[in-house]
Amino acid sequence: MDRGSVFPVEQWQHYIEKEIGFILPHEQQQWLINAVSHTACANDLSVEALWQQVPNDPELHQQLIDSVLIPESRFFRHLPSIQFITKAAEFAAKLPATAAQATPPFRIWSVGCSAGQEVWSLAMSLAAKQLYHYRILGTDVSQTALAQAREAKYEGRQQHLIPHDCQQFINPIQASYQDQNNRAMKGTAKELPCWQVNRILRERVDFVWHNIFTKEMPTTHLQQVIICQNMLIYFRQFDQRDILNRLAAQCAVGGYLILAPGEGLGWRPQNMRRLKHVQVNGWQKVSP
Repeated sequence: MDRGSVFPVEQWQHYIEKEIGFILPHEQQQWLINAVSHTACANDLSVEALWQQVPNDPELHQQLIDSVLIPESRFFRHLPSIQFITKAAEFAAKLPATAAQATPPFRIWSVGCSAGQEVWSLAMSLAAKQLYHYRILGTDVSQTALAQAREAKYEGRQQHLIPHDCQQFINPIQASYQDQNNRAMKGTAKELPCWQVNRILRERVDFVWHNIFTKEMPTTHLQQVIICQNMLIYFRQFDQRDILNRLAAQCAVGGYLILAPGEGLGWRPQNMRRLKHVQVNGWQKVSP
């Protein structure tokens, strides 16, 4: 942009909303300006040139989306939800298998999984109860976040968030000399990953790119649990309704849709029953 020119914030806000449905609040306008400017600079483009090229360049488009999204997550962020899902899996594991077919895995879908902390929290909690007959699907619209989720490597400061009975599912890793040297040359203080979720858990988890703003689903499997927390706040109210309806359709009868406290309170699905739980905001599917 030319010096003195005004950054077209609304133009970029409308573009992001059109692509992924996200509504960035006014207080995050500077974040958007920085994301757009960083993407343009990283590709030796002006902001104006970025605007012209990004609709027709999938790689550039993804870079912009990754820069705009705010990766907020942590391990065992809402413990009551994790505990509720674990108990649901325990109950399902005790049900007798039919003679006609093997018991299908307990399927969980984490929507907007960011860098994987919620997915691995669920996997650890299940494994701590000796539950291994499950599949967890994590989806997000950020390729950068998904890459970290698949690696399952995290900084040491995140380890204290892991409960004692789940510490057995993480393994220390040693940063290579090259990684340390590169970090020192760049002058960054960001902590290097020093532990990784163990292989047994990683074998039961899949991470897939998916835009929840679209009608396409990332899997054909119905889910026993769909957890979608702290993401709906970025969508308009009518888009929230449509997203919840699509998630409900992907939920198996008897399964659960778990939201963050305070989300989806005005939603009134006919085939879902609100959970009577003081700490968990969720619904159980009672009919197709």
